[in-house]
Amino acid sequence: MQKKVDFLIIGSGIAGLTFALKVAEFGKVCIITKTKVDETNTRYAQGGIAAVTSFPDSFEKHISDTLSCGDGYCNPEVVKMVVNEAPKLIQELIEWGTNFDKKPDGLYDLAKEGGHTEHRILHHKDNTGFEIQRALIEKAKKHSNIEILDFHYAVDIITQHHLGYTVIRHQTEVECYGAYVLNMKNNVIETVLAKTIFIATGGIGNIYQHTTNPSIATGDGIAMVYRAKGIVENMEFVQFHPTALYNQGERPAFLITEALRGFGAILRTSDGKEFMHKYDKRGSLAPRDIVARAIDTEMKIRGDEFVYLDATHLNEKELISHFPNIYNKCQSLDIEITKNFIPVAPAAHYLCGGIKINLNGKTSIHQLYAGGECASSGLHGANRLASNSLSEAVVFAHRASQECISIFKNIPFKENIPNWNDEGTTLPEELILITQEFRELQQIMTYYVGIVRSNLRLNRAFNRLELLYKETEELYQRSTISDKLCELRNAINIAYLIIKMAKRRRESRGLHYTIDYPTKLKI
Repeated sequence: MQKKVDFLIIGSGIAGLTFALKVAEFGKVCIITKTKVDETNTRYAQGGIAAVTSFPDSFEKHISDTLSCGDGYCNPEVVKMVVNEAPKLIQELIEWGTNFDKKPDGLYDLAKEGGHTEHRILHHKDNTGFEIQRALIEKAKKHSNIEILDFHYAVDIITQHHLGYTVIRHQTEVECYGAYVLNMKNNVIETVLAKTIFIATGGIGNIYQHTTNPSIATGDGIAMVYRAKGIVENMEFVQFHPTALYNQGERPAFLITEALRGFGAILRTSDGKEFMHKYDKRGSLAPRDIVARAIDTEMKIRGDEFVYLDATHLNEKELISHFPNIYNKCQSLDIEITKNFIPVAPAAHYLCGGIKINLNGKTSIHQLYAGGECASSGLHGANRLASNSLSEAVVFAHRASQECISIFKNIPFKENIPNWNDEGTTLPEELILITQEFRELQQIMTYYVGIVRSNLRLNRAFNRLELLYKETEELYQRSTISDKLCELRNAINIAYLIIKMAKRRRESRGLHYTIDYPTKLKI
């Protein structure tokens, strides 16, 4: 079965839906999403979306904060562009139905998070991503030009190598013609051809044991682009959120938003003592890489599995009003946050690298664009400033949409694309082969490629991953396609890229901290 559309979007978070709404006025749009349309990384974003909206804040301050947090690795041109363009595009989200909290005087109730020098975070309670996702889905479902295919899994993007051509990485001009998509409702692989393709598949958190990401976050888009010989960069910069609720066995880990620390909550060790002042003068509001390493250090020194976040000194009524989901979640675990400390520990949260894109969201592959967490735009550098990710997503979705609108009519559909060939394959003999290898992968990444790294740990991770890769590729070649098998294969690709790029970076910078190079190289 073949389907032809003008714009194919893989992923249904803020980037994918924003892109879809902008191009839908000009052609036929198809959104592929591998579970329900609202199950995305966007949905789990609690804190908010960063933008300059009022005095005494300024573009210059937001730019400075972003560059400082990125540890000298941001692209200044991209930072300036995103900071300047975000306010207008966030206003568009509001016009599309997104609600952000306001104070009694009608002004927006702006929050402050780690690394920010001003209150500039627009938010909706403590479930901002959920609110944005709700508004975008409602609008997309009403548009006659937008088709949403839920429970459809993109297996691979279609490029020249599917036509029998040899593609040499970084030397051959690669073109994208669409994607092979597994319809999970009938287990048939369909061919979807498109004039332009936008990848917005989110993050990679589930390659770790502890993550705030939903189970779908397995790096699918990045792995597909890498296999298609596209450029992927900066994968070593994996951000661990410092404060995920410690509740052993819960996946995903429940996020305790950084906005709670911005509201005045304080980190404490198990004996109730403050400790962040030992690591940074900004205390509990230091950037995430610093806070996560500090917590990791304190846990290792004391042999603890968590530290505490103390909000007991804050105004009870305002605390519950601003953070109702956190309050209810903790209460369900018999933690009364107005009276009890909250146990927290770091968890894999956000990838600052990914598919390399230019200022208009274009990848190194023709007709292929990317946005959101799967993309590496140069905004975040070596460490993402809190709440910049949703701003980045709308800016690059907008820019990519404008370029795609201007070119798609001149791009013909590629003819003679073969249908997916799974002749000779069978169902895996035992599904435990997939589930156990995924667990092994998560253990390798958690213990060897986590917050603090070393050459010894990275080499061990690489050697153990090589065996998993060989076993999984053999299984993939002989097995009928399933989403779980593809997720395992993609996750192993992602882990390989993280380890490879971490081994190559012979310094500590931002989110990549190694005991072998504890300070930055002098340049």
